[in-house]
Amino acid sequence: MNRESMLAKIEGQKEQWDFIIIGGGATGIGTAIEAASRGYKTLLLEQSDFAKGTSSRSTKLVHGGVRYLQQGNLSLVLEALKERGILRRNAPHLVHDLPFIVPNYDWWEGPFYGIGLKLYDVLAGKEGFGSSKLLSKEETIEHLPTIETNGLRGGVIYYDGQFDDARLIINMAQTAFEQGAVLLNYFKVISLLKNNDSISGVEAIDIETNKKYIIGARAVINATGVFSDSIRKMDDMNSEEIIVGSQGTHIVLDRSFLPGSSAIMVPHTDDGRVLFAIPWHNRIIVGTTETPVHDYLLEPIPQNDEIDFLLKHTARYLTKDPKRSDILSVFAGLRPLVKSGYEENTAAISRDHTINILRSGLVTIAGGKWTTYRKMAEDTIDHAYILAQLEPQKSVSAELQIHGYHRHADEFGDLEIYGSDAPLIQDLLDEDKSYKKLIHPSYTTVAGEVIWAVRFEMARTVEDFLSRRTRILLMDAKAAIEAAPVVAELMAKELNKDKKWVTGQVNDFSAIAKNYIAI
Repeated sequence: MNRESMLAKIEGQKEQWDFIIIGGGATGIGTAIEAASRGYKTLLLEQSDFAKGTSSRSTKLVHGGVRYLQQGNLSLVLEALKERGILRRNAPHLVHDLPFIVPNYDWWEGPFYGIGLKLYDVLAGKEGFGSSKLLSKEETIEHLPTIETNGLRGGVIYYDGQFDDARLIINMAQTAFEQGAVLLNYFKVISLLKNNDSISGVEAIDIETNKKYIIGARAVINATGVFSDSIRKMDDMNSEEIIVGSQGTHIVLDRSFLPGSSAIMVPHTDDGRVLFAIPWHNRIIVGTTETPVHDYLLEPIPQNDEIDFLLKHTARYLTKDPKRSDILSVFAGLRPLVKSGYEENTAAISRDHTINILRSGLVTIAGGKWTTYRKMAEDTIDHAYILAQLEPQKSVSAELQIHGYHRHADEFGDLEIYGSDAPLIQDLLDEDKSYKKLIHPSYTTVAGEVIWAVRFEMARTVEDFLSRRTRILLMDAKAAIEAAPVVAELMAKELNKDKKWVTGQVNDFSAIAKNYIAI
């Protein structure tokens, strides 16, 4: 998957595309997989990098949604549990089972949550990841050695899924490419084209060269998450806004705060939110918050009260109370919630997805959740092919393995996240001993992985590599800043860039990464 070859395909395309998809997150790339695997000519355009926004900033869970069970939204839970099972089957190198413990401190919590999670098991059926059960106080401590024991009565264990969101997006983009789609990052749609008041394509600009392109399509699909309304207003300035933004913030701590292989789930904090503390890449992620926002940024900035909220509630459940100085990284993401009447509290708005078609034919897919991206994509193309007057083709995405598929990727050690690509990367590392040099002494990432990311994963900036091709920025912001000069030099050689580019990249990345440090 190479950007230059993708550009050549755009310039060489003589016929109209069947679909142009705007947005390179989970929904957009999932839709590209869905369309291309059905045999439709598909082009995806992303204004920044793949997964730059919400899709790389999740709580790293592939789950049915226990909170939606509390809300009584059984249809969403059923759908998500089914999709959870499909995703584990199709991407086992990145999706794993994870035990969650709900600690009980009041007499009623054991039976109450125990019954609720048994219902969760029943709804999962044959797609279940494991059976829930009640735990004694001693068993709870065995799973969670650093749990606060004062008043602890026991716990309930249940099983859900965990994944690496940005790595999955990259593998999904490779899957779409293998199915025939063309995908371009740093390629911004600046206007919609019309013929007799019907959408007929887009005008877009290559951010790297400032070259503009006029590209025709039978249908245009808007999958831009929190930016959905801005695309809708390109079509009609008077179109009603349908998105309500919510910011979710996470803090990342050293693994010593929660050793072992189990996560903590707190189903009801002071303001009704669900709180997770999850082992991930030898770190602990704690989140998330639900803060209404009105300004949508590609780089949302965590608010101090969000960080304080997470520290306060984490301290209630762990014997070692985390402080700001213990936070290795803090990151925020924006959730594209769809309006359903007037809602003041974004935590109460449903994650059900919505497909909206304007009079011009612009298709917008919004809402939903990471776990259900494939079903969202399937529903979108089921509507869009009719609009585009294309022959119907059966969906095959439920059985389509994601690029990198490998059932025993752990055998690849430090290269496990690459799945079936790991042996190819190892071959690359063997070509030059300098490729095996660490980019930072605290992490196992080596120089050859930078080379691989540029050549085959369309990494174009230092941030692309340190934030999304690897996850060092999310795991340790200071270490990422220290690694940036090495990464910039390596990328410059591959991309034929000069010293000025290297300096600019290091400065740009450092400015972004400083927002991941909790001061």
